[in-house]
Amino acid sequence: MPAATETIETLTPRSKEAPWVEQAEWAEQAPTSLELRERVEIQYGALLDLVHLSAGRGGFELFERELIPALWKLARLLIALYLCLGHERLEEDGSCARRPGEQKKKPKDRLLGTFFGKVRYWRTYLYSPERGGGRYPLDEKLELVADGFSLGLLGRAVQVATKMSYEAAAMMLRSFLGWSPSTTSIEEATLGLGRYTSRWFETAPVPTDDGEILVIQIDSKAVPTATEKELEKRRAKRHKGHKAPSARQRGRARRSRLSPKPRRKKGDKSKNGRMATIVVMYTLKRSFDENGNPILLGPTNRWHYASFAPKRHAVAMARREANRRGFTREAGRLIQVVTDGDEDLACYIKALFPEARHTLDAAHALEYLWKAGACLFREGSAELLRWVEEHKAHLYAGNIHETVLDVDERIKRIKTRAKRERLAKHIEYLAKRADMMNYDLLDAEDLEIGSGIVEGAVRFVISQRFDEGGMRWLRERAEALLQLRCIELNGHWQQFLDFAHRRLLDESAASGSPPRLLQSQPQPLPTFGLV
Repeated sequence: MPAATETIETLTPRSKEAPWVEQAEWAEQAPTSLELRERVEIQYGALLDLVHLSAGRGGFELFERELIPALWKLARLLIALYLCLGHERLEEDGSCARRPGEQKKKPKDRLLGTFFGKVRYWRTYLYSPERGGGRYPLDEKLELVADGFSLGLLGRAVQVATKMSYEAAAMMLRSFLGWSPSTTSIEEATLGLGRYTSRWFETAPVPTDDGEILVIQIDSKAVPTATEKELEKRRAKRHKGHKAPSARQRGRARRSRLSPKPRRKKGDKSKNGRMATIVVMYTLKRSFDENGNPILLGPTNRWHYASFAPKRHAVAMARREANRRGFTREAGRLIQVVTDGDEDLACYIKALFPEARHTLDAAHALEYLWKAGACLFREGSAELLRWVEEHKAHLYAGNIHETVLDVDERIKRIKTRAKRERLAKHIEYLAKRADMMNYDLLDAEDLEIGSGIVEGAVRFVISQRFDEGGMRWLRERAEALLQLRCIELNGHWQQFLDFAHRRLLDESAASGSPPRLLQSQPQPLPTFGLV
């Protein structure tokens, strides 16, 4: 079992490999439920004494500081009593009866990592010479995983890790619980849960109170990934020299062994970015304002999905979710898709959402309008501002053709070839997407003309977790964390944990091996919609 990160010494002083203090006495022999019940009563009495003694001698802060470890100790004793009673009742009712060919061995002890700390318990072991392994009936009865932690603890650790680095997640848990699984265990639990995300998105419950209009916004974001050179360095054999007396000397010794870094050329990127595509889906409900005018209320039932697989996969996932929510092609219900004008996305949307109204984010259209104006007028000039404001009015009136005609006339009078080509490129971007910029009609129908929701999701879901300084990812490892972050954001975390737990137990029953959640290797990127 992976070693747990050391807890705060002031709360539970012990060595890293030693059992938890109150359980040291039954490390060699299993206690009975009567003995554990007596310990629970003693600890409960100690809690009452702490309250009475603290009431008249000090401030609340000191009382609270002493209360937390005492409560956690009581909780560990209660868990130990629960496990002991479960084992005794299995022995009494014959549930530990041997199957043909099994040999009953002496009870074995185990440390189980729980929300309140590690708990030692004992359980019967049944060995099968034919299979070359055995089983623990108590663990099977309680549906415990064989990783040395409760699923509740691992689930909470991974949930925290979807919001911050693995190391920060472990520190956060130690701050509140007094202990934490190691960063390696948290990462392996993330990869283990990542095995079930694809199946979850396929079967997750759909909302029953959706609106009449479905809006889908799609965008992409580059995430820093490790280069082959960086991977070779990670996998290389570690240099073992004499132990340096401090971190300063270790740093100097390491730098002296490295070859000088070559200076990057202009345009070289150190990020080595790989694109993740994110989908935000929600519905709008038809209603009326106080004057009786029709309006759309929302967003309702927001749903997030993100993946490092090719963009077509994300669009295919959106199609499947739309179908599950009743927005099939045959239903004839209004679907609006908003993107930043990406040509690949446009092709996939045309193929998978032929009935949808595809809209170009107005902010992107306006940005190209400014770029075109900068080719005609001096940056920051009043003429530039007037020209942009004039054609901005055309843009929002759904009359981008006026801008295209105006620029076509002005291109003829530009003498610089490079400037003509740059201006033609900017205006061509708008001209090719003219049918996606019916902003006057969209505004009249109270539909979306911007992609602000997905832009915010890009920052929150991807940038805040995957694009911090010094981060370098492998896409397959980041995929599990990215999809788990979406599940947590969708509000399905506990439902997903229950789903993953049941799938894990089913796989264990089918294979005959103990259920193990922790995984050291990631799953391949999803392929749904790519074949």
